Amino acid sequence: MNLFLKSLLTTAIAATCLGVLAQEAVIRKNMAQRIPQLKAIDEVNPTAIPGIFEIRVNGSEIYYTDAKANYLIQGNLIDTRERRNLTEERVEKLTAVKFDALPLKDAFTIVRGNGQRKLAVFEDPNCGYCKRFERDLQKVDNITIHMFLYPILGADSNEKSKAIWCAKDRALAWQDWMVRDQPAPPAAAMCDTSALTRNVELGRTYKVTGTPTLIFTNGSRIPGAIDAKQVEKLLAESKE
Repeated sequence: MNLFLKSLLTTAIAATCLGVLAQEAVIRKNMAQRIPQLKAIDEVNPTAIPGIFEIRVNGSEIYYTDAKANYLIQGNLIDTRERRNLTEERVEKLTAVKFDALPLKDAFTIVRGNGQRKLAVFEDPNCGYCKRFERDLQKVDNITIHMFLYPILGADSNEKSKAIWCAKDRALAWQDWMVRDQPAPPAAAMCDTSALTRNVELGRTYKVTGTPTLIFTNGSRIPGAIDAKQVEKLLAESKE
């Protein structure tokens, strides 16, 4: 490519970038003026549809608008040719959890067998699905489970979580309650339960909206009570 063509290409790219920045500025300004209750925009990106832009707020909330922010679109953007939910894919990417970045100090650990395989779980002690899941999870061996107490079902969930977190043996207290239907123990002593608050904040950040929610070492996330066979399959896949 000669110098003249390189110059033209550089100029065209610069003009395109300036145009995108100008459109972004218009969108930010008009949205702030017209819909002040909308949280501050984190990012503006063009979509595959000419003239339609993605706006991201509050970390991972996705909306769409036109170049002048005359309209705000809330909903899923679907690629009908490839049958892909582009909005869902985008949110999943934004809320992906890096296993190694999880604050394990705010969880307690259950180890079975050699503990070589790893799994993180968010659970509420008053969640019936969690109890069913926990009973089936007993069939899975050679695993280390990082249990994040996630009391989102009401005040009683918070009280039970505090009792379990402050128990002398958290893992035993948890399994007594969830698997063996023994009463949740009274707290052995007053202890620092700020980890529970941090867990709820962490879950909200990563859009953990229900329990149980499982997170595997490859970052894959599974909401809901799956059986032991499915857990085994996903543990195997997370090692690949």
